[in-house]
Amino acid sequence: MTITPKDPQGAEGMRVAGRLASEVLDYLTPFVVPGVTTNELDKLAHDYMVNVQGTIPAPLNYQPAGYSPYPKSICTSINQQVCHGIPNEKPLKKGDIVNIDITVIKDGWHGDTSRMFMVGEVSIAAKRLCHATYEAMWHGIAQVKPGARLGDIGWAIQKFAENMGFSIVREFCGHGIGRVFHEEPQVLHYGKPGTLEELKAGMTFTIEPMINAGKREIKEMGDGWTIVTKDRSLSAQWEHTILVTETGYEVLTLSAGSPPIPAFIKG
Repeated sequence: MTITPKDPQGAEGMRVAGRLASEVLDYLTPFVVPGVTTNELDKLAHDYMVNVQGTIPAPLNYQPAGYSPYPKSICTSINQQVCHGIPNEKPLKKGDIVNIDITVIKDGWHGDTSRMFMVGEVSIAAKRLCHATYEAMWHGIAQVKPGARLGDIGWAIQKFAENMGFSIVREFCGHGIGRVFHEEPQVLHYGKPGTLEELKAGMTFTIEPMINAGKREIKEMGDGWTIVTKDRSLSAQWEHTILVTETGYEVLTLSAGSPPIPAFIKG
């Protein structure tokens, strides 16, 4: 496994890209309302990235081996969609939950983050899932420090989510990130403490748990990208890009509009 630690200059490049990615979500927030289409959100995000930030939308035409090029600038995954939902002309409706996933490239560095949005008034069950997934991500982030192991992150997320009665999607995971969109290591959102790769200062990777209200099984839709829950239960995801520092971690994808950090982290 080849992991590329970032030097101080690389860390600063990642810091800038991460903040800019989060600021795209800040910009989109007031537009995520009943009646808006995800295509409209995609165009707003694309124009903001290109014309205001001077960033490149990394998903646009991204083509991993075995896939057709991704056709949009953001991913929008609604309700039972787990990840990689492609924006389209269908309006969002009151009660929907939607994950918006943003990756920008600035000066060659990638910033990658996603948030859940609740469209109008949503069910108590949907609210509970979104909040639990957010806290699960932060339970994983809290494990990050030099000498810890990747398995510690996955274990903390899995333990918290399963204790809440939810299930963890296992086919998708967090990933190393830098000048390349997806690099080593893979960051599983389940596992055993004390296992897998040791964390070292300078590593940058995403933590992005996908958590289902029902069973963990998923399937791919006919578009070749969109992943949904097999049992059509709701799914939620949050994502931050993390830098391992000499003493712990730094969350690179925070901005003025980011949701509050949970109290158990501040404590």
